[in-house]
Amino acid sequence: MDDPGNGGRAALVQLQAYLAQMDHAGETRLPAERELSESLGVSRGDLRKALAVLEKDGRIWRHVGRGTFVGSGPVEETIGISEIAGRTNPADVMRARLIIEPEIAREAALHATLSDIASMRQSLVQTREAVTWRQYENIDNLLHRQIAQASRNNVLLGLFDVLNAVRRTVVWGRLRSEGARPPADHHSFADHERIVEAIAERDLGGAAAAMRLHLQQVERRLIPVREAAE
Repeated sequence: MDDPGNGGRAALVQLQAYLAQMDHAGETRLPAERELSESLGVSRGDLRKALAVLEKDGRIWRHVGRGTFVGSGPVEETIGISEIAGRTNPADVMRARLIIEPEIAREAALHATLSDIASMRQSLVQTREAVTWRQYENIDNLLHRQIAQASRNNVLLGLFDVLNAVRRTVVWGRLRSEGARPPADHHSFADHERIVEAIAERDLGGAAAAMRLHLQQVERRLIPVREAAE
């Protein structure tokens, strides 16, 4: 698969989750680019990069005058993600994240380059500047992948990509009650800063602990104690 760059990669993960949801709904035709980019919270340029990757892989196809459709060719990743998502729930996804992502952060603290850390810090700024929840989630997704990339371990990166695509599919369309955009005191802002600073300081244990604490906070908000106990 060609690498569409960070923005395109973030759009690709969002698009894969969207396709998996379409698979559940039995739909095959994608919305127009403008509508789809707004729905995913990505730019049209990044969306086109993601669409190009999926078209090259045979997952979608275009018909002039009719639109873009989910293809019937080799769609192994999309089908796999859709099937996994259909058999799981947010609690299972969070448990998997708690097992995998702290160790990814530990490896990132060991292997991250100055360029990796600069990219993470740029994403930290962008999360605070997000004007919608969808935009925030897209940048949040990018930041977590930047951490996985910094591990310099392609197996961990591949596991992260699959887990992240399942996560996006399972929570796709979840309504938020906190307003149109993240509040200024949103817990993830400080959580993310602690993770990135631990990585920058080469604090392996601190990076893993900060990621674990962050995911535990996300878990508490995503899965109420009452629901988790049922």
